[in-house]
Amino acid sequence: MTSAPVLVAPWRTPIGTAGHGFADLTTTDLAAPVLRAVLASLRESGCEDAVDDVVLGNCLGPGGDPARIAALSAGLGVEVPGVTVDRQCGSGLEAVMQAAMRVRSGDESVILAGGVESASTAPWRFWPPQAGSEPVRYTRAPFAPDGFEDPDMGVAADDLARLRGIDRVRLDGYAARSHRLAAESDFTSEIVPVAGIERDQRIRSNMTAERLARLRPSFSPSGTGTAGNSCGISDGAAALAVTTESRAKGLPALRVLGAAVAGSDPALPGLGPVPAIEKVLRRTGVALSDVGVVEITEAFASVVLAVSDELGLDENLLCPQGGAIAMGHPWGASGAILLVRMASQMLADGGPELGLAACAIGGGQGIAMIVERAW
Repeated sequence: MTSAPVLVAPWRTPIGTAGHGFADLTTTDLAAPVLRAVLASLRESGCEDAVDDVVLGNCLGPGGDPARIAALSAGLGVEVPGVTVDRQCGSGLEAVMQAAMRVRSGDESVILAGGVESASTAPWRFWPPQAGSEPVRYTRAPFAPDGFEDPDMGVAADDLARLRGIDRVRLDGYAARSHRLAAESDFTSEIVPVAGIERDQRIRSNMTAERLARLRPSFSPSGTGTAGNSCGISDGAAALAVTTESRAKGLPALRVLGAAVAGSDPALPGLGPVPAIEKVLRRTGVALSDVGVVEITEAFASVVLAVSDELGLDENLLCPQGGAIAMGHPWGASGAILLVRMASQMLADGGPELGLAACAIGGGQGIAMIVERAW
C-alpha cells in the first residue's frame, strides 16, 4: 500500500557567508536547531508520531554521519537513527527525495529530511604522499574519472555561457534581479535564528547591473562569471518533515508528485537539470506551462539562464524572491533550501498550485522535484 508523501514544517537557518557569522559553527550546530524547529512544529499541530529517521544531505562535513549526530544533538532520542547522503549540490533535494520514496512505499510514516553545510569548518583533506614527497591538499574531490573532462565549476559556467551565447550583460542583469528580489523579500517566517543571526548575510540591495558590470572575471581571464553573478560560498541548513497526508493533520503541506535524477555531460554540468526536469515532467504528466514557480539553485547566472533557454521557461517564474546569487549556496543544504523557499511562496494566500525545484550537480548530473499544494 502506497501513501502520498507530503512536506510539512519547512524551516531553515539564515544563510551565512563562509568565514563570517557562522565561522565557528559545525554541521551539528547548524542542523540541530532546524531539526528542533521541525519537531516543534509537528508537536504543536498534534502530529505526535515517532520520527522514523533523519536524512540529511552534506558534501564537505567531517564524516561520522552528520545526520545522526545532529539528530542526537537536537534531542530526538537515541532510538531515532540518521543517515547522511551526498549528491554534491543536489544533496539536500536528494535527502528529501529518498525520504519521500520511503513514505510513499508505506515503510515509514515520518522522516525529517534536508541538508546542511558548514564550509567554514569543513576539515582539510590531503591526497596520500607519493614516494619522497609531501601530502597534497585538495580543494575538491574529482567529479569525473580519467578520460572525462572535469572542469572546475566556475570554468564550466564560463564555458556554458560561451557555448550558449549568454553574454555578460544578460548574466549581470539576471544577477541584479536576484539581488533586488531578495532584498525586497521578507524571509522571517521560514528562518530559525542561530547564534544571534536572524537574516541572510549576503543579500545586498545596491547590487545593480551597472555595479555588477564593473567586477572582473573570477574564473578565467576572458570569462563572464564574476563574484557578483555567481553564488557565494556559504554555511546553512534546512529541513522539513516528510509524512503522509493522513498524519499531516491539516498542516500547510506540499504534496510530492514526483522526483527524478539524470546524468549529463561532465564538461557542462550546468545543463544537468534539463534531463532531470524533462524526466520528472514525463513521470508526473505535469506540463511545464502549468508550473507556477521554479526554484533552481543559482550557482551561476549562466546555469539558470541556460536551463531556462533549453526548456523555454518563463524567466519571471524563476526564483521569484531571488536565489543563491543573492543569498549564498551552502552546497549540501541548497536543494532543501529550495523547498523551504518554495513552500513559503506556494503556501501563502494566492500562491501557485504547482512548483518545481531543481539543482545542477558537479560531474554532470541533475535532480528535480515537482510539488503541489496539498489542500
